[in-house]
Amino acid sequence: MPSTHSRTRRVAWTSLVLAAAVGFLPAGPAHAAGSGTAPKAKTPVQTYGKLHVCGTQLCGESDQPVQLRGMSTHGTQWYPQCLTGAALDAVARDWKASVLRVSTYAREGAYRADPKKYTELASKLVDMASARGMYVIVDWHTIHPGDPHEDLDNARAFFKAIAEKHKNKNNVIYEIANEPHGVSWSTIKDYAAKIMPVIRSRAPGSVVLVPTRGWATLGAAEATNEKIIIADPVRDKNVMYTYHFYATAGREQFLKLLDRASDKLPIFVTEWAVASWNGWGTDYPMAQKFVDLMAKKKIGWTNWSLSDNHKDLSVFKKGACSTGKFGTDALSPNGVWVRDRIRG
Repeated sequence: MPSTHSRTRRVAWTSLVLAAAVGFLPAGPAHAAGSGTAPKAKTPVQTYGKLHVCGTQLCGESDQPVQLRGMSTHGTQWYPQCLTGAALDAVARDWKASVLRVSTYAREGAYRADPKKYTELASKLVDMASARGMYVIVDWHTIHPGDPHEDLDNARAFFKAIAEKHKNKNNVIYEIANEPHGVSWSTIKDYAAKIMPVIRSRAPGSVVLVPTRGWATLGAAEATNEKIIIADPVRDKNVMYTYHFYATAGREQFLKLLDRASDKLPIFVTEWAVASWNGWGTDYPMAQKFVDLMAKKKIGWTNWSLSDNHKDLSVFKKGACSTGKFGTDALSPNGVWVRDRIRG
């Protein structure tokens, strides 16, 4: 989500409100008592290998359910100072994140303005996260217009390039659109049917994340629910459905929906925050309820966002990334809280 949102989104979420893991040890050497240096701990990718969907769960190569926990970048056209090697070292090694979501905006001054630049930037971040043993979600970040078909040709070109470049990696997950809205589930399914072959022909067997209605709320923000997806799912293997929540909006209604839907569908929460969707306000007790539910049901998640702006949802203090130091002193109150939840 961008730093500010349209009136359309504001109305949708306001109406809704009114109406209603895995981690790993630091990669540095650990000294064993009395004799030499212990071997480095395995990274998440080394531990779980290529992921697949088994039933309603994301599973590792040995079919064990895996909960990925990590961070989403903000739009990669913003906050580049928070996307350095040092920043990702902190996220992977200190925070012990197992996944990074790389959000390439279809518009808003990103891909449409310079396809080559933002494809290469996404690819670079995939390589950086991979080098640190994390899984990577490649997010095609659509917001406006609400129909992802409006950027279909660009999405095809983007995923063709990314999947071709990284087809031999076993840690890349593809999120084919961010937040459709104002369109039917059948429209989203039709879009998926056009994009998924682009990925499958180059990276067969990869996990693909399909967005859901109403800003990826399983339809809740548009007065519907998960039942239509259960009745008419995407007919393909290794597909999961995305869910987004903001702790100050939706609240118990959204929590109950996630609990109910995840009994029937494989869900990945690719975007959530303790703040509202506009970046302000916090509700830590409500957010903790979501975190507890996702842990209990091994629902993977990425928190929004890896940034250092002045809003409540940034995990770094305002301007902190420019110092190049990413220890706990650089964290916002939100960042301290989120880091602790990623670490488990």
